[in-house]
Amino acid sequence: RPPAPPPPGAPTARVLFLTDLHWDRRYTPGSDAACPDPLCCRGAARPGPGGAGFWGEYGKCDLPLHTIESLLAQLPAAAFAAAYWTGDIPAHDVWQQSRQDQLLALRTVTALLRRHLGPLPVYPAVGNHEATPVNAFPPPYVHGNQSSAWLYDAMAEAWRDWLPPPALDTLRAGGFYTAQVWPGLRVVSLNMNFCSQANFWLLINATDPAGQLQWLVGVLAAAERAGEKVHIIGHIPPAHCLRSWSWNYYRIVSRFEGTIAAQFFGHTHVDEFEMFYDEETLTRPVSVAFVAPSVTTYINLNPGYRVYEVDGPYPGSSLAVLDHETFILNLTEANAPGAAPRWRSLYRARAAYGLPGAFPADWDRLLRRFQDDERLFQRFWFHFHKGHPPREPCGAACKAALLCALRTGRSADPALCRPLRPALPFAHIQQLWRQRRLC
Repeated sequence: RPPAPPPPGAPTARVLFLTDLHWDRRYTPGSDAACPDPLCCRGAARPGPGGAGFWGEYGKCDLPLHTIESLLAQLPAAAFAAAYWTGDIPAHDVWQQSRQDQLLALRTVTALLRRHLGPLPVYPAVGNHEATPVNAFPPPYVHGNQSSAWLYDAMAEAWRDWLPPPALDTLRAGGFYTAQVWPGLRVVSLNMNFCSQANFWLLINATDPAGQLQWLVGVLAAAERAGEKVHIIGHIPPAHCLRSWSWNYYRIVSRFEGTIAAQFFGHTHVDEFEMFYDEETLTRPVSVAFVAPSVTTYINLNPGYRVYEVDGPYPGSSLAVLDHETFILNLTEANAPGAAPRWRSLYRARAAYGLPGAFPADWDRLLRRFQDDERLFQRFWFHFHKGHPPREPCGAACKAALLCALRTGRSADPALCRPLRPALPFAHIQQLWRQRRLC
């Protein structure tokens, strides 16, 4: 049965969503914002105008801690039922990082969240930048100095006030866990590094290297028997995964469509989503993987975060997403002389796109409207970049690639794009999309 709109007056819950904070402890206001290195806005301040702004900068730059603190300080923590936090804590200076650097970032930002969010329950997920070398996450059967035990143990220690003991046990073992958010709702936090195309350890086994998918099936089956709904959180979106993992995950989502109420990811730094369809026809929408924009500015973006409104805790609730709202800090305004940072709403999804709801069928219909309504699509393109799009518009080829990506919840599947009548061959569309500068 597809999810139904809640009855009038039914309670709703707001879920804070943070992803890709990327704190740069070497960020320096006034420093070179257009350096030749992979990461700028660090080092000595330059005399005169043109340097990195105090609150952040458009370009190859991450964020100073005071900008992250500014975000957290203005949040009404009491207005949220929970927070989902999907990783990527350190900066992009990956060539300079040590384990000590990564642990400092983990502990510093965790303490900042705890201080500003107070008793609000926070459910984190592991990002690809938490490791060093970046993206290097060996399977759990690798022991000794090459293992990820140094990272998972530190996470379990830092997050022990947020997670129950059974969740800490699987976190220590493989960086994933499940926990009850409230009666009837369970969160599953996946370690998406075990599907990452950049994790060289997966050359050993790319199918299910940590037994995580098998574990996920067990968790979902138990939730189904108990009548629970499940929110899945993770860092890397499923369509960015290795093909075998991605297709198996797609199959799991299709099988448990009545149990999985929502999926939440980050990683790409932009505002998008991925559609899931029934495997028999690839036409009936069964789920949406929401991909929220980053807190960091990297690359050429405003800082941002997301709030999801979900069907609230009551008997028979779908616990699905009913709407979402994206907030940004406009850096042009914030860095002006004498200005103060003002985090403001960029848009609400249903109002901006004229959606009757936010269920999978609504997002599927929106995709079809994007094809023929150019003005609506360009509004999405503006939101896609958190209100700071590139100078070049999204033309026909760009649009074909983006719409194809939005409809493709599993990697390398041309069949998912065909209903969109693409004017380009799938291989060409894939090549265009790979040119995006991802985290």
